[in-house]
Amino acid sequence: MSLRRQLLKALHPAHPVLGGNTISLLCNGEAYFPALLQAINQATHTVRLETYLYADDAIGQAVTTALCAAAARGVDVRLVVDGFGARNIDQHHLPLLLQSGVQVRIYRPEHHLWRHLLSRKRSRLRRMHRKMALFDGGTAFIGGINLLDDATDNPSPTRLDFAVQIFGPMVQPIAEAMDRQWQTLSRRPLFHRSIKHAPTPTKTAPAGQIRAGLLLRNNLSQRRSIENAYVQAIQTAHDHITLAMAYFIPSRNILNALLSASERGVKVRLLLQGKIEYRLQHYASQSLYRSLLNAGIRLYEYQPGFMHAKVGVIDGRWATLGSANLDPFSLLVAQEANIVIEDDAFCAQLEAKLQQEIETHSQEITAAAWGKKSSLHRALRVMSARVLFRLLSLTRYADNY
Repeated sequence: MSLRRQLLKALHPAHPVLGGNTISLLCNGEAYFPALLQAINQATHTVRLETYLYADDAIGQAVTTALCAAAARGVDVRLVVDGFGARNIDQHHLPLLLQSGVQVRIYRPEHHLWRHLLSRKRSRLRRMHRKMALFDGGTAFIGGINLLDDATDNPSPTRLDFAVQIFGPMVQPIAEAMDRQWQTLSRRPLFHRSIKHAPTPTKTAPAGQIRAGLLLRNNLSQRRSIENAYVQAIQTAHDHITLAMAYFIPSRNILNALLSASERGVKVRLLLQGKIEYRLQHYASQSLYRSLLNAGIRLYEYQPGFMHAKVGVIDGRWATLGSANLDPFSLLVAQEANIVIEDDAFCAQLEAKLQQEIETHSQEITAAAWGKKSSLHRALRVMSARVLFRLLSLTRYADNY
């Protein structure tokens, strides 16, 4: 891309902010799943749903039952799942869904775990990590919560995560993104004419006062849309930044922006994963702690169970949440969807929730305590970081990371 095009893209971001929305914060599966199931059960015309994980647990079963019932009463139901994250869907859910008339598309089917993990083909790493839903063209959901019970494979009954429910003009770009995904996955082989699906009807009348924009990340024209949004927001911060990230291995641009913000006096806090879910990512993330602490950034580790949050609040005026972690998988490889919200009241609500989790469920990591970690722990951090970036280098994705 030429320098001129880069400058124009920076000046005119690909996520137009739309006013007139009502956006409700949903914390954890406890709030999200009842709202999602209610929307499915009340749908009369269309259901659109995208998810990375589709677990064979109580939540997966409840969603399958609701989707099948919707299709049986004549609702046009479309489901998109990732072929790796939901690679076991065909063992139970898929036959029931198809028999009931639910239309299903699987993004890059993958049934061989180790072949996937060890393959050097770049295409195998491209996954559909988005979590979005749209009902009757008027009620949308977007966030980081998979179709997975909070307690499944978790030492705690709560898996810290967030989503939002949306009414208003923001449903239009969400519908368009989901329709494009469906059309792409519905393409027929070469020399066979593909069916052009009609756009999902939407209800875009103003429903509130909140301004918001949709951020999509893909491997074509929007490779760095989410990364750039974070960098621009961090660079303009003047008071405080709070990020909660399940997997925190940021790009060089984001890391430098955070370090620079702290150096100019911005209060930067990071709420990160305390429990070890994936050892490589966990220790690789901790390899950054010393640099972050030395820059004056305050670190907290969430303790009760696994944290899956991917949210940020800056200066109480800008917030984002969605499916994208600040790690190589989300920033370099996967299809992701975040929402940016410019509303003081929403930002205050999200920041209050993060503050509560920091105060009640987290442990602060201080420079003094971190310096006392054993030599074995330091070796694990260094080795994990090297292995992770070595794996990335084999795919050629990490050239500019």
